[in-house]
Amino acid sequence: MLDALLLGLIEGLTEFVPVSSTGHLLIAERYLGTRPDWFTVFIQIGAALALLPLFWNKLIGLVTNISEPASRDYLSKLAAAFLITAAGGLVLDKLDFKLPETVGPVAWATLIGGFVILGIEVWKKGAPSSPNLTWAVALACGAAQLVAAVFPGTSRSGITIMVAIAFGLARSEAAEFSFILGMITLTAAGGYKFLGAIRHGEIAGASLTDVTIAFLAAAISAFLVVRWLLGFVRGHQFTGFAVYRILLGALLLWWGA
Repeated sequence: MLDALLLGLIEGLTEFVPVSSTGHLLIAERYLGTRPDWFTVFIQIGAALALLPLFWNKLIGLVTNISEPASRDYLSKLAAAFLITAAGGLVLDKLDFKLPETVGPVAWATLIGGFVILGIEVWKKGAPSSPNLTWAVALACGAAQLVAAVFPGTSRSGITIMVAIAFGLARSEAAEFSFILGMITLTAAGGYKFLGAIRHGEIAGASLTDVTIAFLAAAISAFLVVRWLLGFVRGHQFTGFAVYRILLGALLLWWGA
């Protein structure tokens, strides 16, 4: 029960922060025991759905005002970004793509991602930005999510936010679009994989108590983290997260050596 609680907290605290939830779960599972893939997928759904109250007014406003060009434009770009990720994910699934089972690839993605964040922050420091979501940003974010799916440790939220900033989108709008896109993507992908696990009987015998505790822990912690992060990004860079990633990546490389 305690193990499930800790894993849920780790997932919720790291899923939407640009530090690699995969890297943290790898470290945790070394000491808490490895869980089946469906368990991780299920608690990711909890973390994703927890964001719905934070963006409820935004999403309802877009839907109810869909007759307005600005709302249709935003929803079209959100849908396009999601469809790029979904189509790419289905192709990877049909090709029977498997995530790496060793620490090395995750460690390198975590480490390199830290330097990429530092580079973008230095490059865009003081540069003008726009609150307007462009098609280039939306399509790039969709493609970036695929990169994160292929290279675990990249951080889905980290790469989408930084790509949006690199393309000139203002920090607050970049974070908001990343979180909304991630909420939809993680829920859809997680639901697809979880239903597959049910069909294949992989969930038989699972502890309902452990699953429920982990799901709720991930949901509550993700809600609190994202609510804080939405305020943090208005006046702060991600250099602290980048340094943390570099240290974490080095630790993972040492651990996996």
